[in-house]
Amino acid sequence: MNIRTRSRSLIGLDPWTRLSRDFGRLLPSLARGAASQPDGYPALRVWSDRDRMAITAELPGVAIEDLDISINEDVVTLRGSKRLEEFEDARYHRRERFCGEFTRTLRLPFRVEPDGIEATLENGVLTLSLPRAEDELPRKIEIKSAERN
Repeated sequence: MNIRTRSRSLIGLDPWTRLSRDFGRLLPSLARGAASQPDGYPALRVWSDRDRMAITAELPGVAIEDLDISINEDVVTLRGSKRLEEFEDARYHRRERFCGEFTRTLRLPFRVEPDGIEATLENGVLTLSLPRAEDELPRKIEIKSAERN
């Protein structure tokens, strides 16, 4: 590499560098297609305390009937689909919002009690409340004195 080519690359004028960068950005979107699931969809927020775990998922435009939640021991799976908005006699100029089927799987740090699970969908946000299984709850161990009187 000569000095002239190197200096062009450093200031972004080298057309090959620019083409390579732009092509690299284009390939992932072409591989996924316009209607396929983007990485990390839906966006999640997960937290826990001693007794339970809570998960919220951003699912704007997803109807309850198009959503499936399953839990198997310590694995939660969200599956669903987001329908494409169709407008009569319209021509799209951009399609940046995801539509189609999605799956998101999350391994929990403990097993949950299936009978106590609650799920709500409000304003495009799914909220899961997952109580910790009874046998998974931390237990306080009583310490007995070994001293003899």
